Amino acid sequence: MNGFARRRVLFGVAAAGTLPVATLGGTRAGAVMMPPVGPLIVSTWDFGAAANAAAIARLRTGGTLLDAIEAGARVPEADPANHSVGYSGYPDRDGHVTLDAVIMDDRGNVGAVAALEDVMHAVSVARAVMDKTPHTFLVGTGARQFALAQGFPTRTLLTPESEKAWREWLKTARYKPEANVENRIGGTRGSALDHDTIGIIGRGADGRFAGACTTSGMAFKIRGRVGDSPQVGSGLFVEAGVGAATATGVGEEVTRIAGTARVVASMRGGMSAAAACREAVEHIVRLRGDAVKDAQVGFLAIGRDGDVGAFALQPGFTYAVTTGDGATTIVPADSLRRA
Repeated sequence: MNGFARRRVLFGVAAAGTLPVATLGGTRAGAVMMPPVGPLIVSTWDFGAAANAAAIARLRTGGTLLDAIEAGARVPEADPANHSVGYSGYPDRDGHVTLDAVIMDDRGNVGAVAALEDVMHAVSVARAVMDKTPHTFLVGTGARQFALAQGFPTRTLLTPESEKAWREWLKTARYKPEANVENRIGGTRGSALDHDTIGIIGRGADGRFAGACTTSGMAFKIRGRVGDSPQVGSGLFVEAGVGAATATGVGEEVTRIAGTARVVASMRGGMSAAAACREAVEHIVRLRGDAVKDAQVGFLAIGRDGDVGAFALQPGFTYAVTTGDGATTIVPADSLRRA
């Protein structure tokens, strides 16, 4: 994307205040070295800045790192302008908005839901699966029944804008993902070609890790399709003493290699966060060849000492890094292919 690495912006966050956000150029390695003290929140894409702000605000009011991660993920879930996460997400080909989410800490606690309908905050339902059941993953009708039993309110997730886009799509019923539409200058985040998510990971001042990933999945997907986002080891993985990783882009490609589990395993073996993300992308290309020539896949990770790294297949992937003092930096990830 032309020029985004040099623009400076302010993101106003009604619930969490306005935090300074700067863009960082010249990061060809796609890595940011952070101080090993204080909390650190990192999330995918420019719009992750608002999620990070909510997470930091939750920490400031005494919440745990997991509470903060959940609070951050809820921001895009409730944003009607974001058609790839939660409320107002684009539906499947049959007109149903279905949500997928996972939340995890580094003690092995995890909860996930997939194909959830009529409940806006899938990440909070996933948290309830973690906290209140012996299971890790609920899907479809069972996930919805569980959410209602836990007192989550129902809501129609298909908004008029999303329904209009779906009806336009029905005229041709053709879908071709376009890489990085989330950050295209002059475009609208969450266009009909959008197929993305938000991954948010954090490191506490005590060195512990947690993360979440939430999405409404590919626009106009086959009913029942589930991508990488709610799958532990694909859309998200967290390990004590090692770090955390999340993924973005075409979920099927991430799932084929258990992408985030691979990134964390590489960090466990001594790679930096950035190098581990790059290795996973390169493996996808070796495995898939021309099948991914137009696809976007990106990984984002935090290492044990607070180093942050990312790498993508195509240029244009960005991520938001927020420190405990509320300062946020938007960083362009390095990529295998060049603009």
